[in-house]
Amino acid sequence: MKSLRACAAGSTGGTAEMAVTTEIARSWRAPRAALRRQLDGGVGEDRALIYLVVACLLIFVAQWPRLAREAHLDPSVPLDARVGAALLAWMFMAPLIFYALAALSHLLARLAGGRGSWFSARLALFWTMLVVSPLWLLYGLVAGFIGAGAAQTLTGIVLLGGFLTHWGLCLAEAEGMGAGGASERPNR
Repeated sequence: MKSLRACAAGSTGGTAEMAVTTEIARSWRAPRAALRRQLDGGVGEDRALIYLVVACLLIFVAQWPRLAREAHLDPSVPLDARVGAALLAWMFMAPLIFYALAALSHLLARLAGGRGSWFSARLALFWTMLVVSPLWLLYGLVAGFIGAGAAQTLTGIVLLGGFLTHWGLCLAEAEGMGAGGASERPNR
């Protein structure tokens, strides 16, 4: 994947090229610092949108094992119809829902004293979606190869917990809330 410009945190103060995959791995160790690097890269709606589209694409692909299993167990709905419905849901409807969710989270953060921008709230959610997409891939494999049961439930709980924790920390950073919160940025 193409590398992105991220402000190197700490001593150098310069810029460094970093692969998105490397930044995703670093984000699991320090979500707030990773989002801070993303925000320091400047306002770029194109970057936020590509994060969302790639995340939705990976989540769509993660559905394939489960859909294949369901089509095998119930052939009344063919696999191509199931994949088409998942494509419509994840690539066309989900991005609109995530934009609305980001706006709602920004408004709620404002009520709680947040000082971030519309863009920072969008980036917090979209970056979180991209960061947790490997968990979606794992969940899809478990749902497709093992099926319903304790393993799928446990994987779903880990996915949900990872998403909510990461999004909460990223949103707090984006809105300037909590320890080491961001300084006030202009609304966009």
